[in-house]
Amino acid sequence: MTAPYALGLATQPEHPESQPLPLQGALPGWLRGTLVRNGPGRFEVGDDTYNHWFDGLALLHAFTITESGVSYRSRFLRSSAYNEAETEDEITQSAFATDPCRSLFERVMTVFRPQLTDNANVSIHRLAGDWVALTETPLPVRFDPYTLNTLGVQRYDDTLSGPLTTAHPHRLSDGTLFSYVVDFSKPTSTYRLYRLDAATNTRRELGNHAVRRPSYMHSFAMTERYLALVAFPLVVDPLDVLLTGRPFIENFEWQPERGTKIHVFERDTGRRVTTVPTDPMFAFHHINAFEEDNTICIDLAAYPDAKIVDRMYLDALRSGWTDVEMARPERIRVDLREHTATQERLSDVGIEVPRIHYARCNTQSYRYAYGTGNRTPGHFTDELVKVDVTTGAAQRWHADSCFPGEPVFVSDPAGTAEDDGVVLSVVLDASAERSFLLVLDATSFEEIARAPAPQAIPLNFHGQFLDADNPTRSMHR
Repeated sequence: MTAPYALGLATQPEHPESQPLPLQGALPGWLRGTLVRNGPGRFEVGDDTYNHWFDGLALLHAFTITESGVSYRSRFLRSSAYNEAETEDEITQSAFATDPCRSLFERVMTVFRPQLTDNANVSIHRLAGDWVALTETPLPVRFDPYTLNTLGVQRYDDTLSGPLTTAHPHRLSDGTLFSYVVDFSKPTSTYRLYRLDAATNTRRELGNHAVRRPSYMHSFAMTERYLALVAFPLVVDPLDVLLTGRPFIENFEWQPERGTKIHVFERDTGRRVTTVPTDPMFAFHHINAFEEDNTICIDLAAYPDAKIVDRMYLDALRSGWTDVEMARPERIRVDLREHTATQERLSDVGIEVPRIHYARCNTQSYRYAYGTGNRTPGHFTDELVKVDVTTGAAQRWHADSCFPGEPVFVSDPAGTAEDDGVVLSVVLDASAERSFLLVLDATSFEEIARAPAPQAIPLNFHGQFLDADNPTRSMHR
């Protein structure tokens, strides 16, 4: 069986020259800028194939909106992973779930000189004054957000160690960035939280916490006063990563008996405030976090277990599956006085790649989350949802044979309500074998415009809207 969205998991060529797109409907006069998207766009190199959706070579996309209309271009990120693959005509760098064939000698040498991939195919962020593509290794790759030309790896001016990080740092309005790295070692590994001030390349370690078996964490939580790492029971023995020869994620084991541990740190000092246990769960993405008196509320798109990681292998994903439900919005309440945690489901609506009105609501109590959802079992992501986290109610957008990607909220500069603005999503129309830029009114969640692209665009992960009047104002987790 082939899933109806399988075209979105196929290699596509890049289109580096700007192409005008036809526009159906009308765009708001204030919507001027560029939606930049990041995700895998090439899944084979020579006779080699990548195993997992998260492994494909990064392809950047730019939809530019001007008074004249909408245009589109795309370019592969010229990382060393891409350049080496092109030169050797084979996969040369290890990825999330793909490892190139190596001789015994080469495998032994990677223990002493581990090679970190710079195939930054996950997200877009602003770092030290530049726009960068990010993945889960600490090797951000700079690029021009308008031409999509690759400008090289952004090097840090520090000695902060750790081969694993998040592609979802948090950012303040002044450009200050917070993130973490995971430093694998024996007998203990270390979570290291850091701060990176605007326009600098020097990460300053805030605090750390030692663990014997580090967890796989894709994102983390930030409030006005705290940083929180939600450590799910998908854990690894660091020696396995170095010695087994298995791809990175295949060294992790689901151990639900460990439960989930929430490590809370003061944001200013890095001091660990508490570690609180709660029920086993798994999540790729946090939605938001904020404080209520002496309680931290952490909202996630949560699964009951980590089966979703295996279901993202390309063979499984292209075939379609019905045994894993979409994540649900869950709230973990961490009582800092009692050092306890409770869980609450915010809605029964499925949601993934969640977004909020970040500039207004990040670290604050909020009402709306936007994400992809699932109407039909086996159709993976076939709708967009707007969830009211205060009531659990949801608004939906869907169309026949259409498979939308992450919704990006863009606020109306004259708006006053939390949802005054539009939602942008790149949608695969499987029947037409092409994709289109979709524009929804964020309040009504009804379509107001679309701009069809000339070809199918691979399903991608995360993006950001760069405001034409002030590109540095754009904020993204």
